[in-house]
Amino acid sequence: MPDTDAVTPIPTADTDDPRAVVLEFLDALARSDVETAASLVSEDLVYINVSLPTVRGRSRFARLFRAGLRPGRIGFDVRTHHIAADGDIVLTDRTDEISIGRLVIRFWVYGRFQVQGGRITLWRDSFDWRDILVGSARGWLGVLVPALNRQMPAR
Repeated sequence: MPDTDAVTPIPTADTDDPRAVVLEFLDALARSDVETAASLVSEDLVYINVSLPTVRGRSRFARLFRAGLRPGRIGFDVRTHHIAADGDIVLTDRTDEISIGRLVIRFWVYGRFQVQGGRITLWRDSFDWRDILVGSARGWLGVLVPALNRQMPAR
């Protein structure tokens, strides 16, 4: 029986630049390209979404995002406002967007990535549940009155 969690490595533009790896990773997720995103993380990835269960390993990460991203139904987008790198550590200040049909929820996220050998070994996101609650309320209002939907900041 084939391994449905297998990930085929996809070459990246510049795996020597941790900042470029993180930007390519986030862009792949925004395109719902889980295969490319998974190819940019290490086999022993640790994904911590603070206050949520930790995800360990590339295959679990890929399984989670294959199930969670459904083009046309469930989507993800991101705008990185600030990014800084110091050695193998990359920090992001960004707005994430989760869309479920017409419901669009936007909230701020601070991310910390560790990149070694061109692969993300640690992904730690911090966010505020209050901000998600406000984003959810705005999203539901936007479903009811589409004119109230704010656009994501320009790239």
